[in-house]
This record gives sequence, C-alpha cells and structure tokens, in this order.
Amino acid sequence: MAHINKKPEEYVGERLKAALMGSITLAFAAGLLISKANWPMIMVVPIFLVLFGILFPLMLSSVNALILGRAKEIDKDVLFSGRFLLIKLNSGKPLLQAFEDASHSYGVASSYFKEIVREIQLGASIEEALDKSTEFCPSEKMKRILFQINNSLKVGIDVSRVLESILDEISNNQLIELQRYGKKLNSFTLFYMLTAVVVPSLGITMLIIVSSFISIKIDNTIFFVILFFLIIIELFFISLFKSVRPRLNI
Repeated sequence: MAHINKKPEEYVGERLKAALMGSITLAFAAGLLISKANWPMIMVVPIFLVLFGILFPLMLSSVNALILGRAKEIDKDVLFSGRFLLIKLNSGKPLLQAFEDASHSYGVASSYFKEIVREIQLGASIEEALDKSTEFCPSEKMKRILFQINNSLKVGIDVSRVLESILDEISNNQLIELQRYGKKLNSFTLFYMLTAVVVPSLGITMLIIVSSFISIKIDNTIFFVILFFLIIIELFFISLFKSVRPRLNI
C-alpha cells in the first residue's frame, strides 16, 4: 500500500539500524551532558534504552504515514478519475480500453489504473487484476469503486450504471465531509483564538503589571522564552488545521 519496493525483513532491518544510530547519537550527546554535570555515567544505558524504545516504533510507524498520505492523494482525485472512466464507458469503449485511457489521465489515482492495465498485459484476467489492485489500494473510496466494478463483471451487471451510482454516493459523502469540516473549523478557530491570541496577550499584560507592582525584574530572556513557546503553539495549530482539512476535489 505504501509502494515501498522492499521486503518486510529489509524494511524492518533498515528501520532498526536507523533507530540504533539515532539512539546512539542522542545517548552520546546525553553522556556529554552527564559528564559535565558529574553524574554517574551508568545513566547513559537507561537513556539509550528509552530512546531506542521510542525511536524504533516511530520509525516503523512511518509506513502508516506513507499509506495515509497516499490515501489522501487518491481521495483528492478519486471522483475525477471515476468520472473520466464513466465517460469512456458511456462513449462505448470496452472496459480495458477505458482503463488504459484512465491510466493516462491526471492525478495520483491514475497510477492504480496503470497497475490494473499492467497486470492484464502480464496475463491476468480483469477480475484478478481488480482483486489485486483492490487489496493493495490505501484509499477506501477507490477500493469501493474497484470492488463494485469487479463485482459487476462477475455478476454480469452493466458496469457504467454501478459506477455512476457509487460515484454519486462518494460525492454525497464528500459533501458531508465538507459540512463536518466547517463545524470542526469553527470550534478549532475558537480554541485557537483563546489559546494563541487572548491568553498570551492578557498573560503578558498581567505579567508586566504584576511585575511592576512587586518589583520583579523581567529581562529579555523571559520574553524570548515566551516568544519561543508562542511559535511552538502557532506551528501546532498550523499542523492541526492542515491535518483536519479534507483533501477533496468535487
């Protein structure tokens, strides 16, 4: 699904080596700090184990991030590719020719039609090629399209009618996703205004007022620390808004 052209053993071995190198590097840096602080050097061992226990699962889970990214890219173009395929079928072209034309169309979803055509050219039947593409497709929406096409071929139903029905259903679901996104955006925007605008503004103002009353000296270091945390908060909300935004092309 992630299109990693490696065996699972090879991929896990590479992630293991990367996690070991990262853990050793960070543990070495921690050892330098421990030596300067005159702490026991034996502390490096549990630090290394903890770092390895964190880095190795994270690096293994990167494949899930790749699959999720590919799924979002396909979902963005799934309606375009499906409608392109429907137009070709309604124009009288056979299914295999429609797949070949769709494989040269725009978008990431066209790559899965290329895989179907390649499997058929290598000797597989259309049903077998669709089964394989459905199994390794990360997008649930594209899976539904390929499954319904394959099911129609096996049952003997008109593919174009089934495809038109599933595309209408996907389009309606995407409209519902947009409505849900609008509701989420309102709550996230309110949370952002409170956390990243109102609270820091009032907090800094109160800090200055209180420090002037009790004669606490506030130097530039404190303001730089506050600025640093504000930047982190802003970056967090930027990534949050990007993650919840649906990638649709209706």
